Order: sequence, then structure tokens, then C-alpha cells
Amino acid sequence: MLKYIIKRIILLGPIIVIVAVIAFLITNIMPGNPVRVILGNFATEEQVAELTSQLGLDKPLHIRFGIWISNIVKGDLGDSLFLNMSVKDAILSRIEPTFLLAIIGQSLGILIGIPLGIISAVKHRTWIDQSAIAISLAGVSIPSFWLSQILILVFGVKLRWFPVCGYKPVAEVGIKVIKYLILPGLTLGFMQSGLIARMTRSTMLDVLKQDYIRTARNKGLSETVVIVRHALKNSLIPIITVTGFSLAVLLGGTWIVETVFAIPGTGSLAIDAIMRRDYPVIQGSMIFISLVYVIVNLIVDISYAFINPKIKYK
Repeated sequence: MLKYIIKRIILLGPIIVIVAVIAFLITNIMPGNPVRVILGNFATEEQVAELTSQLGLDKPLHIRFGIWISNIVKGDLGDSLFLNMSVKDAILSRIEPTFLLAIIGQSLGILIGIPLGIISAVKHRTWIDQSAIAISLAGVSIPSFWLSQILILVFGVKLRWFPVCGYKPVAEVGIKVIKYLILPGLTLGFMQSGLIARMTRSTMLDVLKQDYIRTARNKGLSETVVIVRHALKNSLIPIITVTGFSLAVLLGGTWIVETVFAIPGTGSLAIDAIMRRDYPVIQGSMIFISLVYVIVNLIVDISYAFINPKIKYK
């Protein structure tokens, strides 16, 4: 296991290099000039040329890439063109709301999705199964921005139970931060629950057809024990795979939901950077997202060995 973890960590290097190349090329072929955005439309050509030189944007593309990749190796993602801070600090300052929102959304998705998938599989081809399928399809299909607006209208505007937008750090409000995350968390949780429920149902249906399930029932075990200890336990690997992937997506930045609810997370940071052509922040955000995916996937792979002792890593 230790050798496998070390190998995966070593592979981080090539992955980051590939992502860095893609991020650099994408940001440099994007239309628009960040210098013009900074100075405005009434800047003279002399002012544009001077700022371009100061930012190093007048250097050839391969030289700029070499400088940037060497800085990444040192842990330096560069400085934002607009925020007056380093890209690393900008991302770190936005991690808290994104992390909390991802945890709440994923937790709700698991709490809703897994029981829904189990019930659907156990009550296969009944009206309960059809209802569960309809709910899961709605979770997968409904656009997050539309569901966000409905929740805001009902619980924020009509009932006034929760704030409709904004966020205050845990350091300021403590546990009360939860009220700012309930509505966006419900939006994400409903979306995630649909995906998790469909995977749980599909996997459970396959497992419930196995011989050892029939044997467990013939031995007189209660249906609850058969479902939870035998069927669900042997269905966990695909469920964890989907859950890990969706969690990585959320941790990378819930872009649309953060924008709708005006939550200052890493997703809204990336969107603002794209709109302003803040190249260093765009590139740093892509590096951050790739790291999140790799780390979460590593954790998911390691968890397989604990769920199924037959799995061995070398």
C-alpha cells in the first residue's frame, strides 16, 4: 500500500506539467487583452506598451511559459493582475466557503441518494421504484441555476428563513455560517443525490441477484441485515467511486451555485478571473482543480482496500 501511494504521489509531477501546459495555452489563446481591461479603453498605446512590458507579456510565448513553469516548481503561482495579491493567497482566501459548501452538498447528496437508491432497488418495478427513478432523474436533469432561483424565491423571499445571497466567514459568525450555506447546499445536495441514487440502484440490483444474497435469506437473516450488511456492503465500491468524483467536482469550485448565491468561493474567483482576463488566476485555478481531482481520486483508490480486503495494491 505504501509503495502504491508513493507511486501515485510521484505521478503528480507529470500530471501537473500536462495541466500547466494546457492551462497556459488556453489562457494565451483566449480573446481579449488584460492590459486593456486594466487600463480601460481610453489608454494610450504608450501606456499599454509600458504596462505590457511591466507584466512581462511582451516576451515570446515559450519564454513566458518557461518562467511560469519554473515558478510553479517552486510553489509560486504568480500574482493576480487585479487583486493585488498572489494567486496562491487568492485561492486560499476563497477555499473556506467552497469547502464547507462542498461538504454540505455532498453530505446531503449521500443522505438522500443512498437510501433512495436502496429503496428503489428493493422495491424494483413497483410504483416506489418509479417514483425514486423520477426523483433521481430530476436531480440529474434540473439546471442548478433554475433550482437555485426556486429555493431563493420560496425559502428566501416568501418565507424569509434563509439569506438569499452572501457569506460571512466562520471566524466572524461561527456556527451561524450554516444559514448562508443551506440553500446552496440543498441545490448541490439534490443534484448529487440524483447521481448517487442512480448508481446505488443499479449496483444494488446486480448484487441482489447474487447467490450469496439468496443464501443469506434462506439462512433466516432479517431483510435489514441482508440489505445493509450483505448487499449494500458489496455495492459500495461503485458508489464510492461516483461519490468521490462528484466531491472532487464540488471541491474544485461550485461555479454556478456560488455565482447565483454570491458566495466568494474558488468557483466565483475563477469566473471573475475569466471575465477580467486575469491569466495568472485562471492558470492557478486550473492547477488547483487538477490537484483536487488527483488527491480525491487517490483517497478513493486507497479506500477500496479497506472496503474489500481482496484488493491489493503493489
